[in-house]
Amino acid sequence: MRLRLTFTKTDSLKYIGHLDLHRTLERTLRRAGLPLAYSQGFNPQPKMNLAEALPLGITSECEVMDVWLETHIDLEQAKKDLDRATPPGMQILSLNEVDERLPPLQTQVVAAEYRVTVSGGVTVDLASRARELLSQDSIMRERRGKHYDLRPLIESLSVEENILVMKLSARDGATGRPDEVLKALGVEGEQVHRSNLFFVP
Repeated sequence: MRLRLTFTKTDSLKYIGHLDLHRTLERTLRRAGLPLAYSQGFNPQPKMNLAEALPLGITSECEVMDVWLETHIDLEQAKKDLDRATPPGMQILSLNEVDERLPPLQTQVVAAEYRVTVSGGVTVDLASRARELLSQDSIMRERRGKHYDLRPLIESLSVEENILVMKLSARDGATGRPDEVLKALGVEGEQVHRSNLFFVP
């Protein structure tokens, strides 16, 4: 049985990295009593994968994970068990069975939406900065010693009061990062929140 969980990552959990989040989720699933399926080999691991790694310090309301179980379970009861087992800063929003033959989650993410509270608030002319950035043909950045063009990774950029809303592409080998967009805009984010993940239709 392949389950798909949608959950939040808020409060103190935003400071744990991808691997620690994976371990936290594994412990949560075990505490909830779910019959986890394990990989074969010398060091068996529970069969579970996250859709898209969340950068450290960012909160989210739309994290998605697939987990494989040895047997079928009652989803309503499993949701109750998970609600009791989740640590502070995490809430299971939905729990659904999906087709086992579906491709890996990581290959299905095409974009992510972030909502950023910008330092300085209304004293910063975000709208004009956003328009100027979007008007550029290329925005060259450097990450880990490699140069890349950030502009094709920005699908949309808008401003709602002092909230910057950005939709960034997630491609194989090239994923838009909100911190890079903020640097290109010349502003700092007080709070960065992932509000949506977009998948292949």
